[in-house]
Amino acid sequence: MSEKITAMIEEIKTLTVLELSELVHALEEEFGVSAAAMAAPAAGPAAAVEEKTEFDVVLTGFDASSKIKVIKIVREITGQGLAEAKATVEGTPSVLKEAISKDDAEAMKAKVEEVGGKVEIK
Repeated sequence: MSEKITAMIEEIKTLTVLELSELVHALEEEFGVSAAAMAAPAAGPAAAVEEKTEFDVVLTGFDASSKIKVIKIVREITGQGLAEAKATVEGTPSVLKEAISKDDAEAMKAKVEEVGGKVEIK
């Protein structure tokens, strides 16, 4: 590897995650490419990205025969009234809860799926 490339790599190692993100966006704009297509598993100091701690629970569908049960559990989870919960269920995909812990999201998903709903955690 050339000395110039080695120096660039050493400089990149000193950047913060925010600065790395800005660099990637600037390179994408400058050269008209997307880093997502070339993404590979990162290793080393640059891989020190924080683990996600907040999750959204999204109702993506439900069994038609379980619609009433799903509406009831959505009411329980969200605290919505009957009309709002019905609109939430019928308007899938719908966010049930935002920015909750992984454990809470998993528990909520289990409750909804138990009565016939389909849920994604994002």
